[in-house]
Amino acid sequence: MNKMKLQTGWLRLVTWLLCAVLLVSAMPLATHAAAPIFPANASPTRVFVEGEEVLEGECVIIDSVTYVPLRNFCNLFADCKISWNGSTNTATVKTADLTLTAQSNALYITANGHCYYTVGKVLNLSGHLYVPIRPLARSFALDLTWNAKARCVELDCVGATRAVDMAAYDQDDLYWLSRIISAEAKGEPFLGQIAVGNVVLNRVRHASYPNTIYGVIFDRKHGTQFSPVSFGTIYQKPTASAVIAAKICLEGYSISDSALFFLNPRLATNNWIVKNRPFDFRIGNHDFYK
Repeated sequence: MNKMKLQTGWLRLVTWLLCAVLLVSAMPLATHAAAPIFPANASPTRVFVEGEEVLEGECVIIDSVTYVPLRNFCNLFADCKISWNGSTNTATVKTADLTLTAQSNALYITANGHCYYTVGKVLNLSGHLYVPIRPLARSFALDLTWNAKARCVELDCVGATRAVDMAAYDQDDLYWLSRIISAEAKGEPFLGQIAVGNVVLNRVRHASYPNTIYGVIFDRKHGTQFSPVSFGTIYQKPTASAVIAAKICLEGYSISDSALFFLNPRLATNNWIVKNRPFDFRIGNHDFYK
């Protein structure tokens, strides 16, 4: 009998421990987690809102990007409900007029349907999600100024404190831009996918090309400009990352305002670009030219 009671007790203990582990893994990013451990290359910085310092001792610069703690930053401007999805490592912030998501290790956040490039990756530091401050400022409709002399960030509210308006991308532009990015840069680094979108938009603004995304993609003035048009892959469903890259481009983020051409030198059959256009930069398998 005593042996049976002992076994039953152990079973209950093991069951309780398993339940506790499952509960913790499903919990949002901890409110009272241990202080974050910053990378060795991090340096402290200061953030001011309307001239008053906030988040004292919590803000850092990592690889020239200013990071702030997501939870504490958002709570400065609204009563936030924050949840954590452990299976996708994504935090969701909800206020009366904002839904924002930030995924650990991602290079973008979403805010009311907008996709904002973060430049530096979203970081999970000891259970605290740290996000570059610029896209967060845009999410809360704040003006941001970098004070180089004082090495600090200054934020000002645009009228009343509010969230960014809901995104309203032109669906035709998003449809074709995401498809050309996917067809040309599937499997390429995320930054390279954005660069391909930049080339298309740079051509839209250039006097030598059509002034629409569709017109640029299907331009045949000097022969077919993009091989996916000839191969038919332009009509395939775009990857999720290509759609996000297209939205980031349509938000105005640009790696280069001058790149008008790109090619994979290991696959290219025509060297006209290499011989006639100045080299700009390389990302992944693509070389970009002005």
